Amino acid sequence: MNIKLEEWIIEADITSMQSAMESGLLSSEELVKIYLDRISRYDIKINSILEINPEAVEMAKALDEERKEKGSRGRLHGIPILLKDNIDTHDKMHTSAGSVALADSFAAKDSFVALQLRSAGAVLLGKANMTEWANFMSDTMWAGYSSRGGLVLNPYGPGELFIGGSSSGSAASVAANLGAAAIGTETSGSIISPSSQTSLVGIKPTIGLVSRSGIIPITHSQDTAGPMARTVTDAAIILGALTGADERDAVTLSGAKHSYRDYTPFLDADYLKHARIGIPRFYYKELDEARLTIVEAAIEVLRNAGAAIVDPVTLPCEQTEWDENVMRYEFKKYINDYLADLDESVPVHSLQELIAYNIEHAETALKYGQGVLVWSEETSGTLTEQDYLDSKMKNKEMAGKQGIDFVLEKLQLDALLFLGNEGGDDLAARAGYPVITVPGGFAKSGIIAPGGYTTKGPQGITFVGTAFSEPTLIKIAYGFEQATKHRVPPLLE
Repeated sequence: MNIKLEEWIIEADITSMQSAMESGLLSSEELVKIYLDRISRYDIKINSILEINPEAVEMAKALDEERKEKGSRGRLHGIPILLKDNIDTHDKMHTSAGSVALADSFAAKDSFVALQLRSAGAVLLGKANMTEWANFMSDTMWAGYSSRGGLVLNPYGPGELFIGGSSSGSAASVAANLGAAAIGTETSGSIISPSSQTSLVGIKPTIGLVSRSGIIPITHSQDTAGPMARTVTDAAIILGALTGADERDAVTLSGAKHSYRDYTPFLDADYLKHARIGIPRFYYKELDEARLTIVEAAIEVLRNAGAAIVDPVTLPCEQTEWDENVMRYEFKKYINDYLADLDESVPVHSLQELIAYNIEHAETALKYGQGVLVWSEETSGTLTEQDYLDSKMKNKEMAGKQGIDFVLEKLQLDALLFLGNEGGDDLAARAGYPVITVPGGFAKSGIIAPGGYTTKGPQGITFVGTAFSEPTLIKIAYGFEQATKHRVPPLLE
């Protein structure tokens, strides 16, 4: 069998890559070099990669030898994976959250996520660009912009279509077939939004399923890493590799009893015949005609596949006025903890020092200011303020017990359906619950958004469930994906 690698690699999934390597048609080294070639040719158009792992080819060679001598470690053996630039890797790559302040920072140890990927045999291909400090720096910063890496563009319409944040580089690179998959992080929408805008599958796990140790934080109440891939199957494969108990992140010790090391048994398209899915019309009110049409088409697909559609459903929390106090107060505490542990050679070791560094290097560091950093620095950093405690309780109670859980239990639903990041991702973030988005179609028209982008382009159909309902969400998402096959690759020539 002759493989035209340049054509085959476009939209190749992890299973087919693994099969090619097992049969000897392809090596991990060749696979890595194919992606490196594509990055050199195409990333100039979308600016999604901050740096390549200089050891990637050697990693691949070692894994090829291991496969010959001992066999494969599993589904990720030799598979090139990109990581968002806020995920620590103890190697020759930097971890900077997109900032010039940390541009020369090397992690002293791997994050738990990086350790899990290495253990599974993945090749850490490089670091993806991102919205600086995970978009917790300035209210006016464009999604996808970092002072270290510049602006990430959407491969489906560079300079025109919204990319989503803050895992924008992770999304753009995988959508453009510059890596097999990527790891993003989410506090509120940062996996789901860019995945939706680039026709990807993104999974934001339940808090406690995937460790946050070694990831530059915003808030421990909401932060999590998760997979971003071109298919539900690939995302499920990667999710299984990421889970596990980590003593450095105490919430995973209780979350481990709800986790699986293999989520592929939940790839069951027939489950839609038994699913009950709620339609929260309140969150569709701001959708333009083109995007609402995509939602209605998705509902019809699910209904025709046998799912029970409960339309409409009302959440008690719909009129709730939310605030950002949890992120504001927790950011100072947890970013100070992270920065304090960095090597002495790094110029900042606290939020206060970071703000001062940015002022001193304003020409490169402060294109959009740092109002959000200053806003967080004004707090005590002790997490004792009543405003913080009240908001944290409100988020859990109203988004969880009086929101998602209330309607799921009352109507015996498996999941709620949203478009992209239009409301569902924020509710789930505040509650700490899982979200999965799947390609849902392409809107040919849209509304002009801030920054000159439009809401047209790829649109994701997003499913939200209760805590640790990833198996059910994967079943529903897989069924929808198999019934529609909406994803098409972008044209980069």
